[in-house]
Amino acid sequence: MTRRAASLSAAVPVSGPSGLSDYAVSPLGMPTALLRDEVRVAFLGRTSTEDQQDPRQSLVRQLGNCKTAIPDSWVIVAHFYDVESGRMDLDQRGHGGNYERFDIPIARDGGIADLLDEVTHPGRRFDVVICEGISRVARRAFEGLSVERALERAEVPLFASNEPITVSGSRAQRILQRRINQSVAEYEVLNTLEQSWGGMCTHVREGWNIGKPCYGYRAKSIRHPNPAKAAKGQSKTRLEPDDLRAETVTQIALWRHHEGLSYDSIADRLNNDPAKYPPPEPAGKVRARGAWGKTSVYEILRNPKYTGFQVFNRRASRSRSGKVNDPVKWVWSTEPAHEPLIPKWMYDEINARRTAKRGSRDGDGFNTHPDTRRTYVLRGMIFDGCGRRMFGTHRHKSAYYLCWPRNNNRGRPDKYAGHAKAVYIREDAVLDAVSRFFADRVFGPDRRAILAADIEGIDDRAAREREAERERLRRSLADIAKRQNSLLRQAQNGDPDDPFAKALRGSYNELDAEKTTALAAISQLDIADEAEPRHPEQADLALLDALPHLALALADAPEPLLRKLFEITQLSVRLHDDTDDVTIGIRLPIDQLPAIAQTAERAAEIMAADAQLPVTSVVTGNCVDAVRAPGQSRTDTGRILSPLPLPVGLRGPAGGNCTGSDRSRGKGALGTDQAADGLAGFADLLLGDLATLCGGLGDAVLQVLVE
Repeated sequence: MTRRAASLSAAVPVSGPSGLSDYAVSPLGMPTALLRDEVRVAFLGRTSTEDQQDPRQSLVRQLGNCKTAIPDSWVIVAHFYDVESGRMDLDQRGHGGNYERFDIPIARDGGIADLLDEVTHPGRRFDVVICEGISRVARRAFEGLSVERALERAEVPLFASNEPITVSGSRAQRILQRRINQSVAEYEVLNTLEQSWGGMCTHVREGWNIGKPCYGYRAKSIRHPNPAKAAKGQSKTRLEPDDLRAETVTQIALWRHHEGLSYDSIADRLNNDPAKYPPPEPAGKVRARGAWGKTSVYEILRNPKYTGFQVFNRRASRSRSGKVNDPVKWVWSTEPAHEPLIPKWMYDEINARRTAKRGSRDGDGFNTHPDTRRTYVLRGMIFDGCGRRMFGTHRHKSAYYLCWPRNNNRGRPDKYAGHAKAVYIREDAVLDAVSRFFADRVFGPDRRAILAADIEGIDDRAAREREAERERLRRSLADIAKRQNSLLRQAQNGDPDDPFAKALRGSYNELDAEKTTALAAISQLDIADEAEPRHPEQADLALLDALPHLALALADAPEPLLRKLFEITQLSVRLHDDTDDVTIGIRLPIDQLPAIAQTAERAAEIMAADAQLPVTSVVTGNCVDAVRAPGQSRTDTGRILSPLPLPVGLRGPAGGNCTGSDRSRGKGALGTDQAADGLAGFADLLLGDLATLCGGLGDAVLQVLVE
């Protein structure tokens, strides 16, 4: 009995103090599972891809450090690891298969997603999780805290091998150190990314290329400027034109700028001759279509690299899944780095006008609506003062063009606040004015004399003053350079501590400050010149000589020929707010001059045949080559590609009595009788406002203000 009683008493736990600290037994202490003799541990590892390290060696090292740090009674029973970035969102973590590419000698039980799933299961295999460092859980503090809180809710502590592992110490001290480590981990990755980003921006600002060259360019390899990297065979690249593809880019820009073609129309032209206009090939050629699409055309016209500047950060390739960034975030080189395929002024104009034709198809044919019965020869060419295109409508057996904002802005009453309910103008009134303009200014016998008189009346005093100031600054820069060279020669052999040498250095720095000021002033003058189009010269009159002299009344011409002529010359008619003024503008692309002449002559022949009259056509002997303008290469950024102002805007008296009481625009419509009378007075044209002629590319803009 005594022996049996003794054996039973030995199996009963002895009550009394456990010897644990107050921290260990507090509600903030460790779970009871960690107070047993044997603790089951799950290893959590992570390594980035193979770009900057070897995932196999990294994971083996992490596991070894964890085994060394844990107490002897703790045993690692499960291994969870991933090969992925620690900056990914938590819901995207642990689903990749990159680990399969490497021969990692660690049995894998899953990734971090599997760990978080198992921790909520009552039959989980582990009591605690350990990692090499808290940055292995996540590089961002938010994701790291999310994992830590998920484990904590399941009463599974998270330890790191580079932090003290205790079960009885102060938890507050562990949390302090943990948060410091998490902050350091996030700081390190952000600091590294920012420095890397700054290096890439500097790389671009110096004109170096990043990634695959865009269509129209090829990469030109250049010896690396760092001798140490150059010795290893490393190099950098710049862009250079790629023969036919470069010419294709320039042609796309010309079609868009001079003819105003849509992306679909440009793609159709390109696909008609794929040998001359090779289609683009995407990276990897997996998605190659072997043909042009409107998206490809759009991307070319939106890419600023074709202006000769190197541009970076157009797309958020990582942070926003490739979405286009706002242009204010684009990183530009400080100066042109390669030969431009599209002049910058043309690129700016194309993108500024990009939204003008949004939603509008080319041509004046029937639209897809089954009830369509009419076409409008000026469709898409007439604009209200608010900037909206006016659409065609038919009333009382006459064609009108109407601006009615409420029609497609329902629910947005403030979109065009203060706009009249409706503004309209008759088509025949506009056609009559346009016909007179073409007859007098484009095909008339006195067109050269009229334009020459306009050129003589140009006030170019401001431009001459800027040029004189620029020449003065250039002479000043040359003088500063000579004086600096003289100072350098005097100080070259002097003692750096000598007062005379110090004075020379001070003088040199003062001259350098003057040089910086002069360069800034020249830059401001250049900006002013760019803002003000260049004035034409007498030689630019040759553009008109390429067109025939015709006695032409376009208002009676067949509609298809009218539309073709208006499209080639990019006719635009713009109404003015609060007045009865209308601005009529056309362009004369030099490569389209033969087409303009043929269309006009064809219209004259048809009208003469209908009236049984001979065609009056006289072509002057002094003509220019209408296929290619004389001058420099296609990519030159000098005068040949610069916009050229041509003061041919005309102002004529209104034919009708349009007083404030007679005008009905404020009541919701433009008085059509008064508008017709005003446009009819177009025959009495006088010298007036300025317009633009793009000389080297042969883009003449003739604008007329009709009152």
